[in-house]
Amino acid sequence: MLRLENIKLSRGSRLLLNAANVFVHPGWRVGLTGRNGSGKSSLLALIGGELAPDAGEFALPRDWTIAHVHQQTDASAHSALEYVLDGDAGFRALEARLAAAEAAHDAAQQAALHEQLRAIHGYSARARAGELLHGLGFAPGDEHRAVAEFSGGWRMRLNLAQALMCRSDLLLLDEPTNHLDLDAVLWLEAWLRRYAGTLIVVSHDREFLDRIVSHVLHIADGHIELFTGDVSTFERKRAERLVQQQIAHERQQAERARLQRFIDRFKAKATKARQAQSRVKALERMADIAAVRVESGIEFEFAAPDALPDPLLTFEDVTIGYGERRIVENIRLSLRPDDRIGVLGANGAGKSTLIKTIAGTLAPLAGKRLANRGLAVGYFAQHQIEQLDLDATPVRHLLRLTPALGEQSARDFLGTFGFNGERALAMVREFSGGEKARLALALIVFLRPNLLLLDEPTNHLDIDTREALAEALQEFAGAVVLVAHDRALLRAVCDDYVLVRDHVLRPFDGGLDDYAQLVLRGATPATAPAANAGDSRRDARRERAEQRARIAPLKNAVARIEKDLAALEEQRARIQAELADPQSYAGGRGDHVATLVRRQGELAQHIATLEDAWLEAHAALELAEQI
Repeated sequence: MLRLENIKLSRGSRLLLNAANVFVHPGWRVGLTGRNGSGKSSLLALIGGELAPDAGEFALPRDWTIAHVHQQTDASAHSALEYVLDGDAGFRALEARLAAAEAAHDAAQQAALHEQLRAIHGYSARARAGELLHGLGFAPGDEHRAVAEFSGGWRMRLNLAQALMCRSDLLLLDEPTNHLDLDAVLWLEAWLRRYAGTLIVVSHDREFLDRIVSHVLHIADGHIELFTGDVSTFERKRAERLVQQQIAHERQQAERARLQRFIDRFKAKATKARQAQSRVKALERMADIAAVRVESGIEFEFAAPDALPDPLLTFEDVTIGYGERRIVENIRLSLRPDDRIGVLGANGAGKSTLIKTIAGTLAPLAGKRLANRGLAVGYFAQHQIEQLDLDATPVRHLLRLTPALGEQSARDFLGTFGFNGERALAMVREFSGGEKARLALALIVFLRPNLLLLDEPTNHLDIDTREALAEALQEFAGAVVLVAHDRALLRAVCDDYVLVRDHVLRPFDGGLDDYAQLVLRGATPATAPAANAGDSRRDARRERAEQRARIAPLKNAVARIEKDLAALEEQRARIQAELADPQSYAGGRGDHVATLVRRQGELAQHIATLEDAWLEAHAALELAEQI
């Protein structure tokens, strides 16, 4: 088994693990979870032999073969297929020995080596490598292309395929879905469920983890915790335990305070001294129950668009593509406010091309793209973070969009996206991938679009940030078109799906589970769910859309009142500060003070009226949400 005993692990001055004890048995599929920076990747590096612990003992069986995904890929002239085959070192060694035996005309050695190849299924190795490439989204013919011809994202897929090709006892995967589309994620999920070795995987895709893991290792505050079951069950039980811990902590603090009051009151009285001393000892014996430390999350807030024209944009018989290459033809599409559309399709089918054409960054090859005069597009592309200025701060990025905004207002806005304090003034070069993605989203949201186009926005985002994004998109007043491999985000946001396949864009009446069956069976859209199932889903989606439309004015009313209340409270605080200043009463300023007092009374009345209005508006909103 894999064993960690009293492990202490640090990176620089930061303690990641302290006295960690874990035992992982052969065949377990373990999801490694924790917030960004908690030490997940460092623990993987320790298990993979790339790091040594600062203290403690780490051990795993000596005969285990470990496979992991390389982070760098040389611009090799070898074909993709040969590169993937390199992942099976035993097969490659037998190949080399067989070639030497053939050159030496050693028939006995050749026979022995052929038997060894048969034993490790070496004759099907190239077929297995081809299957891996196909499953991860490579097109027919790509297996013959040189590694150097592929972009960085596709080289990462090659590295993943190479790791999967290894006949390993232990497979270590760190965010394997980041460079995959939904089809490839579904395929990888099915492959990992069949994997016979021990798996340890880091991923922020909860649904992906839930479908493949048998155990969860969670890192928090330097401690590691093992749980049997999937991630969703673990998080629910952990939340319940933390609630109980907090209740116990609060009770203990109340008891401490009661004992301390008795001690303070009676320790000087001779008749009560013995009782007071016994309570001092009780207080000393009381073991601390730690308060629950709330892990700070991110709360996105999408401001209401300045306008919501209907329709926002229309495609009339549009053909999209590049040059002479026509990818999808004869698209008829109308995007209206409150649309929530998820775009499905295999890699290369045209999802990103469709998004670019809707955004207007790519012109149609044929047909008409009709944008309403009030259209305001917010477009997050797959490689959006690469367009950030590494030598500028988040505040500087925002002020470039609106110089008149001012630094404080820029910092206030960025704070809602998690860039608090000095982080708003740090150089982007220092940021993690998740921070860069959040900043890119913040810059898009700041422009108050009424049409959000999101092409794989969750790469590099942790689970908490993904959930915050999903909640914000649910509240967004405009339309959303989403391409994502994160099914939890798609389920939370989208009311309708369209499928890009065989050069056609068509509605997809099924849900994501139906789509998964199509992908894994290799079925055609003709095998989609029956019409009555599609009708029921459309009815449910329409009801959700109607509910959002019904409660949107109520939400806006609550938001307006809250904004007005905040402004009045700020005015009242300024007046109170001025009235508390002795200088306000010097030099015969009685009239000014009287004006301030009168204004203070007016504000109090106005605030009371608005508070009553807020209570009524909030009650109406809660009632509408229950209907």
